[in-house]
Parts: sequence; C-alpha cells; structure tokens
Amino acid sequence: MRFITGVGKFVALLFWLAVVANLVSPFAKPFDLLLNGAGVLVALVHLLEIVLFNALLQRRPHPWRDRVMLLLFGIFHLLGIPRRAAKEAGHA
Repeated sequence: MRFITGVGKFVALLFWLAVVANLVSPFAKPFDLLLNGAGVLVALVHLLEIVLFNALLQRRPHPWRDRVMLLLFGIFHLLGIPRRAAKEAGHA
C-alpha cells in the first residue's frame, strides 16, 4: 500500500508541476485550457476533501500541515494516515 501511495503522490506532484509550468509558459492552445481546467477541478475536489475530513485532521498533531498535504496529494495523503487515528475521529 505504501508503494501505491508513494507513486500516487509522485504523479500528483508531477501534475501540479505541469499546472504551474502551464501558468508560467502556456502550452499549445487547446492543452493550456484543458490543463488549467483540470487544475481547478482537482483543487476544488481536494478542498472538498479537506472539508469532509476536517474532524480527522483536527485530531492530528499538525493539522495545518496535513491540510496542505491533502490539498497537494488528495486521497493519497489520507491513505497514509494510520487507521487508528481515522477510527478515533469517526467515533467522536
């Protein structure tokens, strides 16, 4: 499972680097709009994940760092959180 989350985080990081590179120096015409749209959509989904998993994140030692990691990596960061912390947040 760690391998999958590691590869997922790496791919997510490559995606965000491509979005930033597109903002600095736009790609060819149809691809720049598609990449910007995908970046906005993924950012909105990750913000929704932060809202939905806020109870879990508040019980973590560094909640703001976890929120930033969740914004960057999404579900791949959540999969790395130990299940015990997730179960404790669910029972509260």
